[in-house]
Amino acid sequence: MNNKIIGREKEIKILQKCLSSSESQLIIVYGRRRVGKTFLVNNFFDYSFDFKVSGSYGLSMDAQINNFISEINLSFRKNYSVPTNWFDAFFILRKELETLPTDKKSVVFIDEMPWFDTPHSDFLPAFEYFWNNWGAGRDNLVCVVCGSATQWIVENISLNKGGLFNRQSCRLYLEPFTLNETEKYLVNKGFVWSRYDIAECYMIMGGIPYYLNFLDNSLTLSQNIDALFFKRREFLWDEFSHLYSTLFKNSPIYIKVVEALSKKRMGMTREEISKETGLPQNGVLTNVLDNLEYSSFIHIYQYFGKKTKDKIYQLSDYYTLFYFKFLKNNADLDENFWSNSLDNPSIRAWKGLSFELLCRDHISEIKKKLGIEGVLTETSVWFKKGTEEEKGAQIDLVLDRRDRIINLLEMKFSELEFEIDKKTSEDLINKRECFRSATKTKKALHITLVTTYGCKGNRNMIQSEVTLDDLFE
Repeated sequence: MNNKIIGREKEIKILQKCLSSSESQLIIVYGRRRVGKTFLVNNFFDYSFDFKVSGSYGLSMDAQINNFISEINLSFRKNYSVPTNWFDAFFILRKELETLPTDKKSVVFIDEMPWFDTPHSDFLPAFEYFWNNWGAGRDNLVCVVCGSATQWIVENISLNKGGLFNRQSCRLYLEPFTLNETEKYLVNKGFVWSRYDIAECYMIMGGIPYYLNFLDNSLTLSQNIDALFFKRREFLWDEFSHLYSTLFKNSPIYIKVVEALSKKRMGMTREEISKETGLPQNGVLTNVLDNLEYSSFIHIYQYFGKKTKDKIYQLSDYYTLFYFKFLKNNADLDENFWSNSLDNPSIRAWKGLSFELLCRDHISEIKKKLGIEGVLTETSVWFKKGTEEEKGAQIDLVLDRRDRIINLLEMKFSELEFEIDKKTSEDLINKRECFRSATKTKKALHITLVTTYGCKGNRNMIQSEVTLDDLFE
């Protein structure tokens, strides 16, 4: 393994354990597109594969098989003609792998596997036969399969009910970088940014290494955002259409769903999504929502105190949120839009929403700061619509703890210490009492304020604080 990998300590330990096993290993690496799956595998194995091949988006079965055999010919210095089916292609691979020394590991890496599985190609049955009837019986074979079409990987490999049932050795779902890992990555690349800037960068790109790699350490954050998103024909200017079209079949349906979710800060129920998009509540919508969740584009939350059928679906992909807010309908924006609009009210509102999402993605760090990482906790959202007689209320995040305490989290993103003035105090008290009245809970209610630099003013009504620094731990 070379030293290019930033973070990923847990994944490296798992891969090392697999590599040292005396049995054959079928390793599944999956996760959102651009999250660094191929980079992790390449660098962990130091590019030392006995055979490596990658599926190609949109190619026919014949073209995919041709590429597969071409890579075999290159790897083993042979001159096989191209077979007409996948069973013969995998038999050729098996034949060549059998010629390798048995006193060391033979490593096979099949990248972007879902793209090989074209309609009526029998790719999956051929791979199942290759592995079950030969690969699984070897004691020195490591086969790594990887893919960005996460639902395909989950359904056809990870949760396979056929020939690959319980055949995989380990599953690695690669998450985006945390704030801590993002900071390490940027420091390693020579950036000298404040944690405020890193957090704002995260709220645009998420912890996606592919996006972070385009940043220029000689520019400010604002200059980078202008250069990458608002300058025509640059790296991330048209990323949105490419991202969704390569991940999802019938991508316009997926785009319709995420666009609807982008308009609702607290998320939507399944019924609300159906009404907004015009998609019936049938298997198609179920498949779309499942696929978006598998790919980490949405989070699913429970509404506090409600049953499963009242699940809340919330858009959680930072880039997608940024796209719909600032890019989709703004093709003619000034190329210096971001640098010239930092005091824009719409940007301040977007920062507030995105900071809430950032906090939700760092619940473990929040629980650690609160000293409750070992306490069984249910995470949910809560809101109540107002009436003429009674004010409404919304709780950004609810932590319902087994120790009979409920933390009501309020997130505030600001450039300075957040001031708890009279209006803020009244608002926090109203939210707490509205929650108590509506839910009839008997548990103690603790208001937790999550801010960038802490708070000042009347702190009597808050029981705990979390700052941006805590989220980097």
